[in-house]
Amino acid sequence: MGKIMFNFEWPLVALLLPLPFIVRYLFEPKKQLSDDKAPEIHFPHVQSLKSAFGIESAIASKKNSRWPWLLYLAWALFVIALMRPQIIDQVFSQETKGRDLMMAVDLSGSMQSLDFATESDRANRLDVAKRVVKDFVKKRPKDRIGLIVFGEHAYLQSPLTMDHSAVSHMLENTVPGVAGDATAIGDAVGLAVKNLRERPALSRAIILLTDGEDNASTIPPLQAAKLAKQYGIHIYSIVIGKDGPVPFPDGYGGYAMYDSHVDTDLTKKMAEMTGGEFYRATDADALARIYERINSLQTSSAVRPPSLIRKPLFQYPLGLALIVIGILGTAAQLKGGSHEFSWV
Repeated sequence: MGKIMFNFEWPLVALLLPLPFIVRYLFEPKKQLSDDKAPEIHFPHVQSLKSAFGIESAIASKKNSRWPWLLYLAWALFVIALMRPQIIDQVFSQETKGRDLMMAVDLSGSMQSLDFATESDRANRLDVAKRVVKDFVKKRPKDRIGLIVFGEHAYLQSPLTMDHSAVSHMLENTVPGVAGDATAIGDAVGLAVKNLRERPALSRAIILLTDGEDNASTIPPLQAAKLAKQYGIHIYSIVIGKDGPVPFPDGYGGYAMYDSHVDTDLTKKMAEMTGGEFYRATDADALARIYERINSLQTSSAVRPPSLIRKPLFQYPLGLALIVIGILGTAAQLKGGSHEFSWV
């Protein structure tokens, strides 16, 4: 259902309507004596003299050439066009069913590790995380999804939204290390709780994608998990990466080996504390299981704000104003271009 309304986007522009009258009052030259009050020579044949010199025709032509009402009409139409008249079709708010999911994705320097790379695909850990998020979002068309990225610090990249393509696009443009090389899992979870705590219960969840080792949080990760539990928010942890020697870019187009340690105990405990689930992202089957688990969450209601569809109408008064100006210009041409139109 919808409600159609008419209004002006800039109604205060109407204050310009009396401007021509104000200008006329302030700048009009002092009126000279009219022809009726001008001194006359009482000569029997004075009318014959006026006719001979064309005085009568000049006065009549001057009076007929002034069409101030058309100029005022054109001005009024221009002002109405500037007021931006429009028709608004208001689509009433609708209640929708869905879940509130906040994605927290690790962008720390260790996400550059190439432990998932193959000869044909040099995918690092963040590349895998992006694929996870992209596939995940595609399967959640009715959910409200937000995005937090974190490294040494945590940032809200996108609040909860139904615009899933925007969320995917924002994550796709990120690179490892953009938020710092360290990892602040606790800060990311705390920020996610802050953005979820006002949402309806039983449908709130945090999807945490990380390589599992916290080393920069100002909020201890387990303390953040307790805060999530307090608000009834479930944490679903996906740990990306392998333990042991893994290849890492050396900055010259090659790679060097370094010893990777993935702290699965921490993220697993955070998930268990909040009634969520823990997954190790080493294959596609593990990722499929998290989709099935989240599908079992209860849905919550959300009210979409009313949508406003605006149809501008300024072109109609603007067109009429141009027609009036055209009429005045044509009339001036027909009179030989020797007379000017005046406001006075």
